[in-house]
Amino acid sequence: MRGCAIIAAYNEEKTIGPIVRKIRSKKLECVVIDDGSSDSTKQIAEQEGAYVIAHSKNIGKGASLRDGFKYILDGNYDYAIAMDGDGQHNADEIDDFLKASEEGDNQFILGNRMWNPMGMPLIRRLTNRFMSFLISLITQQRLPDSQCGFRLIKSNVLKNVALTTNKYEIESEMLIKAARAGFKIKSIPIKSIYKGQKSYIRPLADTFRFITFILKTGLR
Repeated sequence: MRGCAIIAAYNEEKTIGPIVRKIRSKKLECVVIDDGSSDSTKQIAEQEGAYVIAHSKNIGKGASLRDGFKYILDGNYDYAIAMDGDGQHNADEIDDFLKASEEGDNQFILGNRMWNPMGMPLIRRLTNRFMSFLISLITQQRLPDSQCGFRLIKSNVLKNVALTTNKYEIESEMLIKAARAGFKIKSIPIKSIYKGQKSYIRPLADTFRFITFILKTGLR
């Protein structure tokens, strides 16, 4: 199978290089969606061998991922591996996603940090557990870490799920719509990595927006 890693990045010049380098060392192609960065994210990603889609201004993680998924479908890839560009996802664990995707008919593999959320800030841990509880109810599947952005999605899922959101709620939208389209979502344990990276998530404001989106989507 032919796959490609997609990374939505915003001002990640300190971390993007090693991530792309590790992905390329695994013989995987890599596309970075530079979401209006004011630093050298784009240049460093290109130097390390990534194809870069550059936004002229910051429009959100959801919009960036949707551009990445369009790239996957247009390029006839078999699957996408979505990762963050801030170093919170260990590229060595890509092998675990690939192994899980080869078992049975697994078409959507979701990372799970909550089995051992070491280092995760308490507010993030609490909001994540609450959001995961809600989304598990809506999808009727057990999703212990619904907010994890490290995931493998096969192209068949992307072809059958129409994503519309522009911000962080895309990760919830993806799960809800994939489940409603009949896809089983498998969770696998991954490491929880927090080393003082700057987060652009606003726990309270974004959680309120997530809940509003989930209620609207879940009641349709």
